[in-house]
Formats: sequence, C-alpha cells, structure tokens
Amino acid sequence: MPIVSITSDVSSLTLTAVGEYPVPLDRLWRAWTDPRQMEQFWGPPSWPATFTRHDVRDGGRSDYFMTGPNGEMSYGYWEYVRVVPLELIDVRDGFSHPDGTPNDELPVSQMRMTFETTSSGSRFAMVSTFDNVEAMQTLLDMGMIEGLESAVGQLDDVLADLRESTRKTEVELVGSDQARITRLVRGTLPQVWRAHHEPDLVRQWMRGPEGWTMPVCEVATEVGQTYRYEWEQVGGDARFAFTGELLEVEPPRRSVTTEMMVGMEGPPTTNELILVPKPGGHTLVTLTITYPSTELRETILATGMDEGMEASYARLDELEIR
Repeated sequence: MPIVSITSDVSSLTLTAVGEYPVPLDRLWRAWTDPRQMEQFWGPPSWPATFTRHDVRDGGRSDYFMTGPNGEMSYGYWEYVRVVPLELIDVRDGFSHPDGTPNDELPVSQMRMTFETTSSGSRFAMVSTFDNVEAMQTLLDMGMIEGLESAVGQLDDVLADLRESTRKTEVELVGSDQARITRLVRGTLPQVWRAHHEPDLVRQWMRGPEGWTMPVCEVATEVGQTYRYEWEQVGGDARFAFTGELLEVEPPRRSVTTEMMVGMEGPPTTNELILVPKPGGHTLVTLTITYPSTELRETILATGMDEGMEASYARLDELEIR
C-alpha cells in the first residue's frame, strides 16, 4: 500500500505523512537507514537525492543534495536528536549551502518519524513541525506537499526490491570530486571498528591485492595524530606508503582523516569512514573520499583501487576478531 495520507494543519503548525507497507518492520526501517536505499526515494523523480553522509544515531548527521532536471542543485541536512532502532527517528531538518553549512535564509523544521508493526506489515508516520506560520507557509509554497508525495511515493518500489547492500565493494561517483565506497562485512560494529584501528588486526586484512604485505602500520587514535601505512610487494622491489592526520573521531562509528601518498605533491584527500550496524552480525562500511580535483579522482580510480579494496574486505570477512 502506498502513502495513506499527507495532511497539513496550520493550527498545530504540522505536516503529517503516513505510509503502510506489506513488509516486516525491520525491512521498512532499513529503507530509511541505508543511504543507498534512501537515494531511491528521498527526492522527487525529477530531483533525485544523493547522500554524502547518512549517520543515523543520536548526535549523528545526514547531508544530501538533490539534482534537478537542468542540473540545479538543492542541499539539505538532518541533525539527529534521538534515534530508537525500529521505533523512532527525530531530526532537525534544514537546508544547507554546498559546503554543508546551514542556509539560514530558509526555515528549519523538526521532523519526527515513528515506525510500528501492523497486522499486514509495517507503518511509518512522519510529522514535521514548524516554528511559525510564516515558516510553514514558505515551505508549502515551495511545493513541500507535492514533493513529499512524489518522493516517498517511490518507497513502494524500493521495498519491493529485496536486494540489500552488496557483499562486494561498490564505488560510486558523487558530485565532481567525491567517491563513495560501500561494503557490507561480517562482524559486529565494535569488531569492525577494532579491525580498522588496531595495528595487529589492520595488518591481517588491509593488504590490498594478493602478493603484498603491510610492514608498516602506524594508526592514529586521537585527533591531531598522524598515521602511516606502507605496503611492500612480496619478492619484488615495489613499495608505497600513505600518511595523513586524524581530524575527527567518534568511536566506534565514525572517523575523518586526510590522506596522501608519500612522495606525491599536492593537497591531500579527506576520507570520512562511517560504520553502521546491520542485522545478523554484519556492519555496513561507507568510506567517502573527497579529492582535490576531478582529475585526481579519475586517476586514482583508474588504478584499480576498487579491486584492491575488495581483496582487503574479503579478508576482513574471514578475520576472526575476539
């Protein structure tokens, strides 16, 4: 069943959308918490959304942009106030500038989404609350009801497609200077975090293609520290290294680092790692890399980076972490 209703109430300054679907509650929840699935319905068909960050947790944040039919760009964000798995998502919903800073010229609303099981499947109710009549009218005049109806109306098709995040490494191009790498791996959230931040574990899986070792693994664990990883070809002379600085860290879910190849001139990339727990003892790894230029992004991706990362993640799948 598609969207049941979308109603506005000026007296309470609210806009409410309700949808019911013949799927289990956890399936509906995953549609809202997996950025790849969100991109299939958050945004009207002519204005599809791209999420550059989707960190669904208390204190987390999502950033996204919508691309219009003529290349126009509209940016938005969610700041998560409270998240209760399978029950509640409570956010501040606002517009932003291309750099992610809030666009204070447009209204901010409070959006609360509740989820529940029904006799035929599951249901969500989304209630947006506005600060005043003027703010509410501004967004209604911008076509908020029509946009929401056409956007969330696509959720039926997403839920009908039972495919989940792939167990193979996926690389997607985002905008002109980003690449987003996703991989579902075996292991709980704490285990996968440790695998990324404990040298003895990192060496066991982050080796890239077969035939390479990782003789140097210096991990940064506190903001301001630097890290250095070096790889060496078995039985050969090839060797290379990457280094960078830890800019932000929120164990066991998120870190932001710079990265550059040792001996290579120019500005570094910025890498944001987000880990999201999934059912069945799995974790979704999302790595968003922001490059200094489109040209550098294309050059790096052409080296077969995705194949090396898949070889590493395949080892992580097999790694026993106690």
